[in-house]
Amino acid sequence: MKTVGIIGGIGPESTIEYYRFIIDGYRERKSGTGVPPVDNHAQDARATGYPSIIINSIDLTQLIAWMNANELDKVAEYLVQEIDRLARAGADFGALASNTPHVVFDQIRARSPIPLISIVESACDAVQNLGIKHVGLLGTRFTMQGRFYPEVFSRAGINLIVPNETEQDYIHEKYMGELLNNIFLPETREGLVAIVDRMKNRDCVEAVILGGTELPLILRNAGDKGIPLLDTTRIHVDRIVEELLS
Repeated sequence: MKTVGIIGGIGPESTIEYYRFIIDGYRERKSGTGVPPVDNHAQDARATGYPSIIINSIDLTQLIAWMNANELDKVAEYLVQEIDRLARAGADFGALASNTPHVVFDQIRARSPIPLISIVESACDAVQNLGIKHVGLLGTRFTMQGRFYPEVFSRAGINLIVPNETEQDYIHEKYMGELLNNIFLPETREGLVAIVDRMKNRDCVEAVILGGTELPLILRNAGDKGIPLLDTTRIHVDRIVEELLS
């Protein structure tokens, strides 16, 4: 059985989602029924088993401080060291349970002792499978203003559109001040939904990528916006489960 190593804690709530979703997705596929097995049935558990997961929960505060200071070399060095810990613990491959640290993903991948599954590349594959050519992106300011999403999506011929500057400020403030602290307010959800609506009407996006793994936690029950809201956590997890079962 393969073992996945997860760099977690960035943020903590979405790391919990990764853990649950990987287990659910793994057992669903192992059962072959398309329905997750019932946890209180010992026979089901024996039949499907559980995936091997190692989670390294790192220091979010330090990571954000380096990001704010644009000290990306320190971000990359820190993440490489933490991935090395996963490798030494027995992980066969790894993943960063967050979008923002992918700003240094190429540097990390080049130095990683184990293969890494990119959340950005996984999201791009999902958008391609939907046949979408114009897609919006929400996330932290680091994600919305970074080059790591546009570089991957442009190679696939996909036009990536971000909110305007005022909207970006709003999203980043709410993300860093609320979502990362496990605060999910109805008025914030309404504000985010309004941005999605404006992007649909103003920018003609066909879907919106929730490029922050906390965003699905607040928008999962936001209702039908008439366009897909693509959950990068679930997209990433699907690819991780595929690798676990390969």
